[in-house]
Amino acid sequence: MTALMGSIDRNDPYMKWRRLLLACATLLAASFSAGAASDVADPAVVKIRTFYDTLLTVMQQADKLGIRGRYDKLAPSIHTTFDLAAMTRIAIGPGWNSIAPEQQAALVENFSRMTIATYANRFDGYSGERFEVAPASEARTTGRIVRSKLVPSSGESITLDYLMRGSGDTWKVVDVYLSGTISELATRRSEFSAILNSGGPNALIESLRQQTGKMMRSSSAGPGAGAR
Repeated sequence: MTALMGSIDRNDPYMKWRRLLLACATLLAASFSAGAASDVADPAVVKIRTFYDTLLTVMQQADKLGIRGRYDKLAPSIHTTFDLAAMTRIAIGPGWNSIAPEQQAALVENFSRMTIATYANRFDGYSGERFEVAPASEARTTGRIVRSKLVPSSGESITLDYLMRGSGDTWKVVDVYLSGTISELATRRSEFSAILNSGGPNALIESLRQQTGKMMRSSSAGPGAGAR
């Protein structure tokens, strides 16, 4: 091997060119690896973008699907995207632990149905809207915030921010903020507290059932309604 190496002229222009190509290849490989690492998608953002893909498809097919079809199409995605059990507990508040387990289960089930029905009812048409999602979530002491907007074909956009909790690739929504500040669950808690104080858990279960039924019986208001 020594003899062979000794026979190579290190001043050979070909060898210099080969070493230059090797150095460039190494640099490109390192740059590609660094770029690939920086392009790794934020899992919380991916969850919202995937949900929006489904929601946009449902909006585009709204008239054909009808309220029941929209509900059925959205249900799997909403269960995947939202931590509906946690949202139910948060919306009810400190009184949750005093509610009997079977009533807790009924509350989660009916809150989930109402949530799906709400999306099926509100997003009942399409007229060129699009969703924009920030590329990275923001850390909070209570989880991460994913910022997004519903952009109509004309007029002002609607800000929809999501508080998410999880770890690794598993993140789920636990609250939604309209205009970036109005907590959906804070609004729900005020409503739920009044019902619980006057009639207890069974009254709230029935109220959730009635709200879902009312939305499911409603007819589509026509395309382009968007988020009301």
